[in-house]
Amino acid sequence: MPKDEVKYHILVVEDNLGDFVILEEYLSESILNLNIQHAENFKTAAAYLEHDEHTFDIVFLDLSLPDKSGEELVLEIIKRAIGIPVVVLTGFSNFEFGGLSLALGASDYLLKDDLTAAILYKSLLYNIQRVKFISELKESRRKFSDLFQLNPSPIIVYELENLKVLDVNEATLSKYGYSRDEFLAMTLFDFRPKEEAEKLKQSIVSFWVNQDPAFQRVTRHIKKSGEIIDVEISPAKVKINNKDAGLVLVNDITDKLEYLRKIEEQNEAFKEIAWIQSHVVRAPLARLLGLVNLLELSENKVDEGTKELLNHIKNSTLELDKIVRDINEKSLSISDR
Repeated sequence: MPKDEVKYHILVVEDNLGDFVILEEYLSESILNLNIQHAENFKTAAAYLEHDEHTFDIVFLDLSLPDKSGEELVLEIIKRAIGIPVVVLTGFSNFEFGGLSLALGASDYLLKDDLTAAILYKSLLYNIQRVKFISELKESRRKFSDLFQLNPSPIIVYELENLKVLDVNEATLSKYGYSRDEFLAMTLFDFRPKEEAEKLKQSIVSFWVNQDPAFQRVTRHIKKSGEIIDVEISPAKVKINNKDAGLVLVNDITDKLEYLRKIEEQNEAFKEIAWIQSHVVRAPLARLLGLVNLLELSENKVDEGTKELLNHIKNSTLELDKIVRDINEKSLSISDR
């Protein structure tokens, strides 16, 4: 059988030299590149684990050492072997405690009298991979937790079956004003206006059952203070404890909608101004021009000074009419945007 060519750094904590030699021989049968350190007591083992230059893949620990043993020994070694699997080696007299050592944080326990090269190598591979997998899983969860908690937008996780809130991030607590415990006692209905309960039911069916991408995304939520805000929601399906759950990202669009409402009000005002300019202001201008024309055509002769005055009035009236028409056109162009 070919040997494993991966280089393993192993710490064996064993005060019995004969047992250590057997362990070393068993490991050498399966591993080609074996880097093994031997500690005959707790003090030496602690020094190895605390020294930066020693990075071990696994620790094999005898339960009885000259300077420490039993539960205290296991706890002290595990405290120093952070991220390193610790496999307890036990005899028949300590076999029962070997099982209890798992509750203390040990990765595995092996009975010395039953050891073979195959059993030892299998335990080494299993426990190294197990700790690596657990470490990667924790890192993955940490990254997810960071993305969840540090997201600046409110995020709400809820049960699909009853819409009960399962979790919220810090942004949600800050936005709505409820405590985490208050949120966990709520359902999605509790922060919707009562008149929108039916709309919520329809949205749930539209998105989760019919998978309609055009479902109603804009709705209203109620803060703890009673303030109602306009929100845009983006839902997704996630797994929580192997069960389907809903996740909704909330975007507060209250200010945006208020801004749009003000723009619409301004547009209406511009339209009214345009109508006033077109029909109200220009009407007296038209009458004034008519009067000037009548005076110019009058049979009664007017002197040159009066003619010049009428001409100034006419030109000023035409100039004012042009200004009003320009303002009217600009008002209409703004209101049509």
